[in-house]
Amino acid sequence: ENSTMKTTVFATLLATAAAFAPATQKASTSSLAAYKEEIGATAPLGFFDPLGLVDGVDQERFDRLRYVEIKHGRISMLAVVGYLVTAAGVRFPGAGDVPDGLAAFPYMHTTADGKTVLMQMLAFFVVAEIVNRDAFGLAEFPGDFRNGALDFGWDKLSDEAKTKKRTIELNQGRAAMMGITGLVTHEVIGSSILPGGYLPGH
Repeated sequence: ENSTMKTTVFATLLATAAAFAPATQKASTSSLAAYKEEIGATAPLGFFDPLGLVDGVDQERFDRLRYVEIKHGRISMLAVVGYLVTAAGVRFPGAGDVPDGLAAFPYMHTTADGKTVLMQMLAFFVVAEIVNRDAFGLAEFPGDFRNGALDFGWDKLSDEAKTKKRTIELNQGRAAMMGITGLVTHEVIGSSILPGGYLPGH
């Protein structure tokens, strides 16, 4: 299991590193011309697409990629919080014996209590997937899941404030994707980056 996990993490790192691989000047230039004003093209890199993933794609494809990026960013933000909270010893009632870090995965499919927690997690994932979507075609942008009900004052914000908040979410999600990758990688290699040298899963 440890070998499999190391292989998984290594593959993730390779995929991450590939994002920084050089691409042709032609691809970068044409992509920049098409989407340089999109949200997320922020300093210091500006529009950054070294692999040319959006080179020549239409707006529909770009919005799909942006939706996937936002979704993975939101999941990663939850993952970082969950990883750090459980590392701090916090547990839901009845889940006090669930270990933190990657050690939680074998526990959840080999023990009765773990299987209960796993079923609860799966139920949450199903509900979250159903709820977090544009159910009525009312989205103003990729990742807008208000569905005409949950507003929280969004419509009262200026266009500048909306752009700022969307940019913050996008960049925080990008940071979280790198963050959870770093946390898991350090756990696998046995090198703590948490206060006090604590190493989850060990």
